[in-house]
Amino acid sequence: MNSALLAGIIIVNLALISYSLSVLTEQKKRIITNFVLIFLSIGIALDVTSTILMIIGSPNIPFTIHGMLGYTALTAMLIDTVLIWQFKFKNGSSKVPRKLHLYTRTAYIWWIIAYIAGGLISAFIVNL
Repeated sequence: MNSALLAGIIIVNLALISYSLSVLTEQKKRIITNFVLIFLSIGIALDVTSTILMIIGSPNIPFTIHGMLGYTALTAMLIDTVLIWQFKFKNGSSKVPRKLHLYTRTAYIWWIIAYIAGGLISAFIVNL
């Protein structure tokens, strides 16, 4: 396994931790705290970095089924991050509206599905 791909795998695991801390906190408290903003933003940065490294390190073309799943999951989390930052700027620490709360959960679940699919694909390819 080349170093770019290995770095991408390590970094995507850090993105998982960061996203999980952020989303699970928002889902529990239903308020966007600075903690949520910081870890969601770190998650995006890590996710973008890992995606770039995996594209560079992968021998496959970047437009595979897993690639498309990952790109849409990253896009969903990026949209969520923008929406959460906008809400925080406009409303401060008020309760998160139901639609944003549900979108955050849906985007996160979609991202987790892409993450698991990537792990399964990697395990399958390595064990061939």
